[in-house]
Amino acid sequence: MSGKPTYQDLEQRIRDLEEEAARRTAADRAPEERLPFDKLLLEISAKFVNLPAREVDREIKNGLRRVVEALQVDRSTLFESVEQMDDARVSHSWAGDGLEPLPHVLASEYWPFAIRKVLGGEIWKLSAIEDLPAEATVEKEFYLGIGIKSALAIPLSVGGVIVGALAISTDRSERTWPDELVQRLRLLGEVFANALQRKRGEEALDKAFAEIDRLHGQLQMENLYLREEIKLEHEHSGIVGRSDVIKGILKQVEQVANTGSTVLIQGETGTGKELIARAIHDLSTRRERALVKVNCAALPSTLIESELFGREKGAFTGALSTQTGRFEVADGSTIFLDEVGELSLEVQAKLLRVLQEGEFERLGSSRTIKVDVRVIAATNRDLEEAVRQGSFRSDLYYRLNVFPILVSPLREHPEDIPPLVWHFLRELGERMGKRIDQIPKKSMEAMTSYPWPGNVRELMNVVERAMILAKGPVLQIELGGPAVPADPTTTNLKEIERSHMLKVLDMTGWRIRGKDGAAELLGLKPTTLHSRMKKLGIKREP
Repeated sequence: MSGKPTYQDLEQRIRDLEEEAARRTAADRAPEERLPFDKLLLEISAKFVNLPAREVDREIKNGLRRVVEALQVDRSTLFESVEQMDDARVSHSWAGDGLEPLPHVLASEYWPFAIRKVLGGEIWKLSAIEDLPAEATVEKEFYLGIGIKSALAIPLSVGGVIVGALAISTDRSERTWPDELVQRLRLLGEVFANALQRKRGEEALDKAFAEIDRLHGQLQMENLYLREEIKLEHEHSGIVGRSDVIKGILKQVEQVANTGSTVLIQGETGTGKELIARAIHDLSTRRERALVKVNCAALPSTLIESELFGREKGAFTGALSTQTGRFEVADGSTIFLDEVGELSLEVQAKLLRVLQEGEFERLGSSRTIKVDVRVIAATNRDLEEAVRQGSFRSDLYYRLNVFPILVSPLREHPEDIPPLVWHFLRELGERMGKRIDQIPKKSMEAMTSYPWPGNVRELMNVVERAMILAKGPVLQIELGGPAVPADPTTTNLKEIERSHMLKVLDMTGWRIRGKDGAAELLGLKPTTLHSRMKKLGIKREP
């Protein structure tokens, strides 16, 4: 027969019943507490399904706002890890009414101890400032300064790799962080992290495709440019000569080729300035890319700017399509600006900016394009005089004149005429299927004593014309008149040039352009011949 329960037994029984009632109440209430956050988790997760990359940042910020509202905390923050730094940066943050979100800074600046723990895979829980370890002095100073009373930071991983953290904090009251909340926040944070990883991947892919498109477009432009150059380029690509003049020029070429410095080549028309530019490029580190050439005198001033810097469709009347400029084509290579002294002051200003800053805008566009282009310029004008007259910018002149090379006219090194003639004969012989073995002494002496106002280009044209007319292996040179004017006392170079030019014009019936025209026989461009005639006062008498 059992005895009557004691008073102590009754007390224990009451306590057991109370605990059981509390457990039942908590169990009944738990689904009600979890349900709103689980619903939030599902809604936010659904937002990121097939979400375009451009909308990811907006939805993450919206999700952080909803976390603040649902959990009744004051701030929620997303951190992204910084590669090769063992650090993370605030990428997105939201704060409740009247509070400032955390700045986009490196976590190590304000939470060095905490972020080291979190990126190592640990959960950072702080229920009260007094719980901070002694090592977290920086964190304590920051929390006290901003008013944070408790905080929680959870490491986030994608594919087993920690890529950042999700953090929440309170300012108005202290807070404990149960494990159940931690697990749900981890799931939500990984939704954010996966969305960010996908966005970064898409951005990198878009950037790669854009770079491929840019390089493909540049390659197409370069190939098109090279095909055009093949049609225009004469065959004589080497610098021929044995004089001290030529040796001195070649030494300068070797000195400047690998420096990347801007070069200004000065000399009369037809002296081979382009060959010097090509030699510099071929000896430089940029030789694997095409040398891009622009004749600044061959295009109207209204078109030269779009030729150099490109244009957008509709930039001006007649601009029916977008055009890539020569500076874009030459990115990573060398651009040769022949007759640079002919540029307008407006284009000179834009060229100066490219030389100084390596950037420009296409006509009709506000987008700045950056390029890495080496500039080699050439001119037959006296740029110092042009600066004094105000037709050429002094600042541009000094930028171009970093390393000047003066190419002497052919009359100053006549000893190079014989090797040049034989060089032309070899190349022309291959092209024409003809062979020349002899040049009469009289013909060679006539050539070496002739002043050649058109320089090497004129010499080449005279040799080519003589070879076309040659009926055997002996080359007879016809210079179209005496080397000097009828008055042997005249030694003025301009008078010699004027007399020779008049003789050639008379010989061609004053026909300047076309095959066997005066410009071709003189080795000059038609525009250059017109300019020379105007300068020398040559007019056809009625």
